[in-house]
Amino acid sequence: MNVAIIGASDKPHRYSYMALQRLRAAGHNVYPVHKVHKEIEGVKVYNSISDIKEQIDTVTLYVNSEVSDSLANEILALRPRRIIFNPGAENYSLRDLAEKQGIDTVFACTLVLLSTGQF
Repeated sequence: MNVAIIGASDKPHRYSYMALQRLRAAGHNVYPVHKVHKEIEGVKVYNSISDIKEQIDTVTLYVNSEVSDSLANEILALRPRRIIFNPGAENYSLRDLAEKQGIDTVFACTLVLLSTGQF
């Protein structure tokens, strides 16, 4: 599965960093997105969502609603199967837009979903 991590971090104590590690360990292809980082643990980081050319199955968000509002068009243009709004990343307007386009949405923690076999 191809997973875009919006708000990826190179700081080991951040949940987005842990998600990158655990997603890779579970065999998923990760596409971290961050405007500053070029690489995290040897994984290429995309400066912009629109730079991702692969079909994305899941977008997992680690940014606040103001940031995701500004990225909404790019996120929706990926046409993911699902968007995960991690705690602190809830965005009801983006959820509504995504659902109108047939994209599943969930307000949940990627780490918990992975740990419980629900990812």
